[in-house]
Amino acid sequence: MPSTESLCQTFTEKAQLVSAIVTETANEDEVLNYVLDLCGKKEACQLLMSGCERDLSEKAEGLCDTKQTKVIAAPGLKKGIYKKLAAGCEKSGFECIDSGVRDHLAGIDIGFTFAEYGLAETGTLMIDCPNEDLRLATMISEFHVCVLPKSKIRKDSYAVEKMMLTRMQKTPNYMAYVTGASRTADIERVLALGVHGPLELHILLLED
Repeated sequence: MPSTESLCQTFTEKAQLVSAIVTETANEDEVLNYVLDLCGKKEACQLLMSGCERDLSEKAEGLCDTKQTKVIAAPGLKKGIYKKLAAGCEKSGFECIDSGVRDHLAGIDIGFTFAEYGLAETGTLMIDCPNEDLRLATMISEFHVCVLPKSKIRKDSYAVEKMMLTRMQKTPNYMAYVTGASRTADIERVLALGVHGPLELHILLLED
């Protein structure tokens, strides 16, 4: 059985090969500070509404150029950590939501989640997504920040087989496997990031 340190090293190497940004964090406060700092540094999502490319009145053009409040979607968090995150967002002037993500389909800056397991062999995150809000947060945010406790890193998919067999007995169920940032090379075989999902994946390895 590989040591936790060895699994973390392998996971980090594999995740970085697919453009994930991996950072070690000592506690939940460091995690929250990372999320808030990242949101503060990025530009707010901007929705280009249909018609903005046409000649419009000054008032209408002003609406097209308006950037909305930065939004962090954090569904499925424990109440204590969500309360801390929401307080930090309020202080920083961000909006923090844990539901109603469908109402922000073009404006999620950061989706913040916790992984259930990580697979060292491929640098893959396993995220239990029992509801739509959590699934949307991992897919429509510009940046996805996911916390992975070091004790939850396993060697490969075979190491989580028993857990998956148990989960398959529970319906409805949805387990997301996330490996790196969203990418495609469909158009002229040119690699593009962020087309079908988040532009950046930040993985925070948490000491636990």
